Amino acid sequence: MKNTIKFLAFLSFIISSCQAQQLVQVPNDAYKLKTNEQNFINKPLKDVLKEIKPEVKFVLGTTDSPSYFTFRFKNREELNKAANNTDAIGLHIYVKEPLNWHFDQRPKGKEYEWTKEDLEKYGNLTVIRIKVTGKQ
Repeated sequence: MKNTIKFLAFLSFIISSCQAQQLVQVPNDAYKLKTNEQNFINKPLKDVLKEIKPEVKFVLGTTDSPSYFTFRFKNREELNKAANNTDAIGLHIYVKEPLNWHFDQRPKGKEYEWTKEDLEKYGNLTVIRIKVTGKQ
């Protein structure tokens, strides 16, 4: 009985400590998403976003064909202050469906922020490509 309890405690510890970590722990890890791109193709956007731990501070939706989102880990002010914006990591996620993203209809002062409402509205869009820009 004593050994069974020890075994169950040990098994519980192993299971809780072995849960999958998010793929992107720091902004430079965004390149891991590109490396593992095939795991996300034809999957919902929300699946990719679940793999990102650092806060996304800037987002922009582009309604070109194909449509895509640009996610950055620096806010607009930080990007404007930076002398060389090519160093800022940019995560571009292309989606199959057209975007209904209208900058002028976004909440004033929060035009560049990713919200829970955005996740609900765009989370089920189908990922077709992942691109990462900036220095690693």
